[in-house]
Amino acid sequence: MADEPLVLGIETSCDETGVGIVRGHTLLADAVASSVDEHARFGGVVPEVASRAHLEAMVPTIERALKEAGVAPGDLDGIAVTAGPGLAGALLVGVSAAKAYAYALGKPLYGVNHLASHIAVDQLEHGALPEPTMALLVSGGHSSLLLAPDITSDVRPLGSTIDDAAGEAFDKVARVLNLGFPGGPVIDRVARDGDPDAIAFPRGLTGPRDAVYDFSFSGLKTAVARWIEAKRNAGEEVPVADVSASFQEAVADVLTRKAVRACRDNGVDHLMIGGGVAANSRLRALAARRCEDAGITLRVPRPKLCTDNGAMVAALGAEMVARGRAASAWDLSADSSLPVTEPHVPGEALAEAEPGHGGAPSHSHAASHSHSHTHSHDHVHELSKGNLYS
Repeated sequence: MADEPLVLGIETSCDETGVGIVRGHTLLADAVASSVDEHARFGGVVPEVASRAHLEAMVPTIERALKEAGVAPGDLDGIAVTAGPGLAGALLVGVSAAKAYAYALGKPLYGVNHLASHIAVDQLEHGALPEPTMALLVSGGHSSLLLAPDITSDVRPLGSTIDDAAGEAFDKVARVLNLGFPGGPVIDRVARDGDPDAIAFPRGLTGPRDAVYDFSFSGLKTAVARWIEAKRNAGEEVPVADVSASFQEAVADVLTRKAVRACRDNGVDHLMIGGGVAANSRLRALAARRCEDAGITLRVPRPKLCTDNGAMVAALGAEMVARGRAASAWDLSADSSLPVTEPHVPGEALAEAEPGHGGAPSHSHAASHSHSHTHSHDHVHELSKGNLYS
């Protein structure tokens, strides 16, 4: 175990300031500072509020993670950070912090993809990922089916949401039901007392001519809202538990049906489910049943590892180091639209550090793998080139 890479990961793509420390596939620390309560009164995440919360929480959360893991900063083999996708300002805080720590400690920097990290975190729960892995990622911002022959370099999108993501639909339905924010946990809890067959809500994009692997939850959300409105206009009481259970069943039905089909169509016998909505009890139960019927092995991390956290970033970073992937350059940028096809952003080969500044030396795992990297997306910032370390 001592020979496995020790990596600290920083996650700030949305409203969670997550810092994790991983040695190989072993989780040593998972510290999270959430600003969800600050967003609750707005009914959703406010980007500027999230960014300021990350600024306040960053250093204390890193210190808490190091203490929990029982390691010193100098013991680390690398610093990994979510470079995208996510909220631009929030990502900027994490990337800037990771650069500062990596530069000051003389450690290699790895800018990694948020979605690929959600897949990699399962290695902390169930060991090395099979290759290829089929992944269903469901959260407030993403509903995606991904085929990953190599989590560090080859992730292929098969399908995604064309409108609302699953988690976003949960939040909006919870708002209509006056259940508060975030909607996922409360709907899951309320639905336990409801009948999932009470209301026949629509299953989006499941017709014979629809996109096989894409998702759409906007129509479902609208159908639920109109059903509730009709009840209230008629002066009738809204059966909150039944609405919650029926809505939740519609979401879980579509997600699991498409995921199992993707496994069958691509000859993959493992399905990994990640993202915040993967903590939903009905999604887990239905996926387990359908995968068992189809002869597919299901891998779902424990709920705490499904939501955004630093452990998942550290897990992918450790895999990057172990496989000798190129470290990121100091001009690494936060990219709010970073495609999942880029599990990490190596950039150009690392420049030599200036004398006396403790810059990152060539890393034994990555020195022979540096290569050029082209990127066509607009970047959020270029601060590091001129003034971040001056």
